[in-house]
Amino acid sequence: MVDDSLFSDHIPLMRPWLGEGEAAAVREVILSGWVSLGPKVAEFEAALAAKVGARFGVATNAATSALHLALQVSGVGPGDEVILPSFTCMANANAIIMAGAVPRFADIQRDSLNLDPADVELRLTPATKAIMMVDQIGLPADLDAFRELSRRRGLTLVDDAATALGGRFKGQFVGGHGVLTCFSFHPRKMITTGEGGMLMTDDEALAERARVLRSTGASVSDLERHRAKGSIFQEYHESGYNYRMTDMQAALGLVQLQKLDSMLEQRAQQAHFYDACLRELPEVSPPFVPAYAVHAYSSYCIRFTPSARVSAEQVVRRMAERNVSCRRGIPPLHFEPYFAKRNAELHLPETEAAARETLFLPIFPGLTEQQQNQVILALKDSLTP
Repeated sequence: MVDDSLFSDHIPLMRPWLGEGEAAAVREVILSGWVSLGPKVAEFEAALAAKVGARFGVATNAATSALHLALQVSGVGPGDEVILPSFTCMANANAIIMAGAVPRFADIQRDSLNLDPADVELRLTPATKAIMMVDQIGLPADLDAFRELSRRRGLTLVDDAATALGGRFKGQFVGGHGVLTCFSFHPRKMITTGEGGMLMTDDEALAERARVLRSTGASVSDLERHRAKGSIFQEYHESGYNYRMTDMQAALGLVQLQKLDSMLEQRAQQAHFYDACLRELPEVSPPFVPAYAVHAYSSYCIRFTPSARVSAEQVVRRMAERNVSCRRGIPPLHFEPYFAKRNAELHLPETEAAARETLFLPIFPGLTEQQQNQVILALKDSLTP
């Protein structure tokens, strides 16, 4: 029986789709006696890689860890610069800093809210080693443009697809294009393992090194030593990290992965319902979807138009009073206290405008049409000056 007590008094921004199947899978792992990184993790890695069309998956305890490993196995290190959007999560910058590199922020495109390849090229320096593009809010970025730029300038390209599992670029799932790609399994993402992430790659050597690094640098895994009854010994050729996913998380992820197609279908239906309703509201516009992409709709982001006479912040508060949970757009990282002094002269007009003018509406599997109508009614009331 699922406990609804945390969600019964309002329409939440999101909620994970969990049930008895996940509980049974985790229980089975607990009773097996092997709960750490083991056979279920390997099964989850193989299943997700097959789903998106990658050769290898490397599961981690968080998407931040996966991003860090992607940078490290690509040779990014101290003194290098990595360009990323400011319109994103602090985790992206954290991964760069963890690698010893320096985050350099670039602007986004007004329509897609994704990193602008033209602005990125203007900000390249001799110290630039990599580009971290972000498939923001479930919408794949322009992968072709970034691959061409990276090839031409000799840069590493890492795709943060934390929110975009199930999204497609030119018909192919994100993660299946041969680019180092990282997914997140946080509860706000497409599928969840509670916390967790995965690095996807077609390069066997990179995958193997990432697996070693995630397990403190040990040359042999705990499961291999267990199966050999202790007769083999690990070596440490470099320092690593404890970035391991547990088998309990992986078991949960395997059940969630079976639901992914249904989740994507429901999210698309809900997004199209919102799209139709928003045609009657000149104060806001729906998400933009370019012809090359299929949106995963991990979030539904609306944008306030010049005709809006109230701010996004006001609307969020008013929606809360009407028992609907929303969120303001993503705060720019270059304004955060950690970065503000060193980026005092940086001006990213599209990023700053998007932060002021965007807002997330509830979207998640199980959200009913009646609830969506309640969201739209609350939005209409909240837009009244």
